Amino acid sequence: MRIIVRLSALLAFVAVAPAFAQGTPQQREACEADANRVCQAYIPDAIAIERCLRGNAGSISAACRAELGLASAAPAGGKRRKR
Repeated sequence: MRIIVRLSALLAFVAVAPAFAQGTPQQREACEADANRVCQAYIPDAIAIERCLRGNAGSISAACRAELGLASAAPAGGKRRKR
């Protein structure tokens, strides 16, 4: 009986775990277009998509950077050259 209870608990956890990896509705709204444009190869793996977005912070929208806590990351082409 204990095995059945433990197995049920494990299955319930595994079923709920992907929901936590999906992000908040605000994150999905802000980052969906960027994920499709920049990180399409990683869809549907939410964790890999987040890593990709963070790794390409200079290529994603300001709204997505803000939702990921990367608001201070420079946008694409934001580096200045010394003269």
